[in-house]
Amino acid sequence: MRNFIRHINSVSISAATFNFSLLVFRVVLSLEIIVVHGFKKVGINVAEAEKIPNPLHFPETFNHAFAVSANLFFPVLVILGFFTRIAILPILAVTLTGYFVLHWNDALLIKDTPFMYSLSYLLILVLGPGRYSVDSFFQHKRVQLR
Repeated sequence: MRNFIRHINSVSISAATFNFSLLVFRVVLSLEIIVVHGFKKVGINVAEAEKIPNPLHFPETFNHAFAVSANLFFPVLVILGFFTRIAILPILAVTLTGYFVLHWNDALLIKDTPFMYSLSYLLILVLGPGRYSVDSFFQHKRVQLR
């Protein structure tokens, strides 16, 4: 019992556990943003496509394309771990705009969602995609070729 408690309270984890955790976190988080926010922006599983707000007054076509790609296309890249840090930037642009511009004066229960997405994607931005990613595969191939 003492060993079990010591094990679960340990702060050091193996590299494999860390990388697997990053993989699961990337996949689950990105699937969530795709299913919950991306699909309704294009009218999948809803009666009518969501009206996308334009608080920064960009041209409507650009605003719509940017919001849809940040909720559908870029999360797929994050799932794959392909250009992960670059793919996170447009997602953060949308979620941080939602938090700081659209929902700034709203109740905490409303602005909690963009805050949590932003915080989660910032964590992946800082930590990177981990070993189980396309980025890591290409990085290791490049190192072996030299």
